[in-house]
Amino acid sequence: MATKTLAGGTFTMAADVTVTRIGYGSMQLAGPHVFGPPADRDEAVAVLREAVELGITHIDTSDYYGPHVTNQIIREALHPYPDSLHIVTKVGARRDAEGGWPHARSPAELRQAVHENLDNLGLDAIDVVNLRMGGLDAPEPGSLAEPFSALVELQQEGLIKHLGVSTVSAEQIAEAQSIAPVVCVQNFYNVAHRDDDDLIDSLAEQGIAYVPYFPLGGFSPLQSDELASVATRLETTPMAVALAWLLQRSPNILLIPGTSSVEHLRDNVTGASLTLPEDALTELNSIAS
Repeated sequence: MATKTLAGGTFTMAADVTVTRIGYGSMQLAGPHVFGPPADRDEAVAVLREAVELGITHIDTSDYYGPHVTNQIIREALHPYPDSLHIVTKVGARRDAEGGWPHARSPAELRQAVHENLDNLGLDAIDVVNLRMGGLDAPEPGSLAEPFSALVELQQEGLIKHLGVSTVSAEQIAEAQSIAPVVCVQNFYNVAHRDDDDLIDSLAEQGIAYVPYFPLGGFSPLQSDELASVATRLETTPMAVALAWLLQRSPNILLIPGTSSVEHLRDNVTGASLTLPEDALTELNSIAS
């Protein structure tokens, strides 16, 4: 099936990985708090199939969503995968019995995580594996040399095609790049939280993808009011404005909004196609300050 034209076009992460800039984040396919099975598995399968039907070629996931649940649903819905579809996963954490997210970065834990992703997705090799280093929404200090080198070893074995990093500082990205090429960075960023502005511009110059998560996360009530005001004026939703702003922010930004609803998926894709006028961009750019 030919890829449909989506807002923002495509971005080439690597010679063999070109993705639509509008992707799909699968975290919400698991149960409450990203733990256990979804309430409606059939709808979860339908969402994934609709994403591909809409022309999305970038699905973001992790085997610790569930755990295992989300990847198993992806396999049920889409395997055998279209040649144009690229799956990006994350390792570096696990789930405990209480639903927590403790770090899991030893070489043995990372090897196990990669094999579990491969098994549950039904793949021989994963297009991109991101090493998650920080907490929920911010980097943590420390070297990533040991865990990143462990992933490089798995890459050399042919289990991983390309490497990325998640929830990291500029210094940690540079450290990773001194070990092996990095094709994408996944950090917390949106119109209200712009600590990574300089980093995004630097990565764009290097041709490295930047994948923000929480496009509507962490807004203060005042910031939410300002975003809603712009959305009302443009007769659209705050999510549409937030996604459109990200696409217009830099050509290396890739979106991975998540949903467990086919209707909301369609709304996200339609909303991201919005072109924000200059006065709206000026107002939105003032939110962070």
